[in-house]
Amino acid sequence: MPSNLVSQGLRRGLYTRLVGRRILYFHELDSTMNQAALEAENGAQEGTVVVAETQSASRGRHGRSWISRPGNLYCSTLFYPTLDQLRFLSCLAGVAAARAIRRTTGLQPRLKWPNDVLLEGRKTAGVLVESVVEGQDVKFAVVGIGVNVNLDPEELAGLPVAATSLREATGGEEVARDELLVRLLHELDALYRELLQGQTPLEEWKGLLDTLGREVAAVSGQERYEGVAVGVDSVGNLRVKLEGGKVVTLSAEEVTVQGAAVGN
Repeated sequence: MPSNLVSQGLRRGLYTRLVGRRILYFHELDSTMNQAALEAENGAQEGTVVVAETQSASRGRHGRSWISRPGNLYCSTLFYPTLDQLRFLSCLAGVAAARAIRRTTGLQPRLKWPNDVLLEGRKTAGVLVESVVEGQDVKFAVVGIGVNVNLDPEELAGLPVAATSLREATGGEEVARDELLVRLLHELDALYRELLQGQTPLEEWKGLLDTLGREVAAVSGQERYEGVAVGVDSVGNLRVKLEGGKVVTLSAEEVTVQGAAVGN
């Protein structure tokens, strides 16, 4: 049975064609990512969304933990993209999260490459894309989005990242999670259907990036690169100009970027 969060959101009106046609709600899960992957293995329909109030084993990119307290938004959505479409799911999700936050609160979020959502340089939402690929075939992909919505500022103290919540960024005004959820699913649905038609979100995503033009340190395996983020390529990989003028291209799957507006 859906929670108040989901049922209130549905009463607002969820007019999507793909994302959110099936929504699963859990009061507590180890991870919405894990549950969505399990749904995929069981043949769930594309666009299935898993929502949880809290997570006991949430994670971010490169296995980092993600704070999962009540009052925030944690959801994962199941997709069956092609290999070419898979390359754009990360930036698509970042754009969807930024749009939903802007349209719910009036705030103007930016993105730290590839898809951390920032408000005044502080992280308020994170995106994680995990997939199972066999050769040239994508079995499935799961897009997870976690948003600090009404998290108490005291709970943000001591985190290894400069973080904030929507409530803090709006001056203490409580943000309607059900409205945010509905807007997020609408944006994911619209952007993904455009992607299916060959339209990528790359230009809008590039316009939101707060990383470009900044000095960054990128760690890839045992290698460390320091330089200026000068751009992204046609699939969203970061181009970094090193001291001496050499430009390297780094993918989100391979690197951790530090010193670009806010650390990881």
